[in-house]
Amino acid sequence: MDLEKFKEREISKKEALELFEDDEYIFDLFKLADELRKESVGKIITYVVNRNINFTNICTGNCKFCAFKANETDKKAYFLNIDEIAKRAVEAKKLGCTEVCIQGGLHPKIDTYYQAEILRAVHEATKPYGDIHIHAFSPMEVYFGAENAGLTIKEALKILKENGLNSMPGTAAEILDDEIRKELCPNKLKTREWIYIIKEAHKLGIPTTATMMYGHIDEYKHWVNHLFIIKEIQQETNGFTEFVPLSFMHKYAPIYREGRARAGATGIEDLKVFAISRIIFNGILRNIQASWVKLGKKMVQVALRCGANDVGGTLIEENISKSAGAEHGVYMSVEEIKDMIRRVGLIPKERTTLYKILD
Repeated sequence: MDLEKFKEREISKKEALELFEDDEYIFDLFKLADELRKESVGKIITYVVNRNINFTNICTGNCKFCAFKANETDKKAYFLNIDEIAKRAVEAKKLGCTEVCIQGGLHPKIDTYYQAEILRAVHEATKPYGDIHIHAFSPMEVYFGAENAGLTIKEALKILKENGLNSMPGTAAEILDDEIRKELCPNKLKTREWIYIIKEAHKLGIPTTATMMYGHIDEYKHWVNHLFIIKEIQQETNGFTEFVPLSFMHKYAPIYREGRARAGATGIEDLKVFAISRIIFNGILRNIQASWVKLGKKMVQVALRCGANDVGGTLIEENISKSAGAEHGVYMSVEEIKDMIRRVGLIPKERTTLYKILD
């Protein structure tokens, strides 16, 4: 296959699937993705100084890949009150963070109004220090909160926006295929519901990220379909700030321990996801993030030469990946991030959540 043609025209689903299935073209594939990345952003690789606040692990969900969830009576169960969430946001601001990412389990007491209280408290607490961007509540959390509050999705999103929601993580996407979702996350949103919530957020001016959690019970065809759904949404709304591939953390995942899922993607598959995403999203979605929490430093460095142009955040705490068996830590200093980028001949730049360059 002559890959150069994808500089001039869009790749088809069939061609994308062929690139996933056939290793014959991998070096040409990585080279093309690197060239497209350079055309799009030059040598600049971005990062964000942020803190994750996972405010509860108590969850009524039943996701088969999740090792973070706890029942209310479990010893490991915790629930941070609103004052504690606000306190952690202030700590983050004082440490130089421009963003807090706030997410939690599906606790029965949480509804849209409670989520709005969190948003107000964080903005009020951080305002004396210059305020902070709140990136919070996945589509699943929005759906759950709206249902508990007796609101429509649109009403819930409006309330959240009015109370200071600046952007949303496009997590809970996993694989956007209902057959896979039935096995992987039976109580979670259906594909059409995830798409609807994302589109409604974009219509209201709430930008989101897009994600794909892959390497479990899925196949290449599911990856391709998922990537094209993301592409089509972006063409319609232009509301995604970035695409974040999330390689399945198998170690403590129930579905893996039950022998029903594979042990994550291979390194080659990880790199192909970055490269093929870059080709599919060329001219449509500029930013592709390689998560050091999921991949580790060295793999991220390779991904930066295979289509990725962002390395995510400093994080400070990231309990969800850690619970699933991620072994690359929960905090990376700005200096470490810069060094990781510079060592592969690229230029590190701090950004905001919405990709405004700060330095």
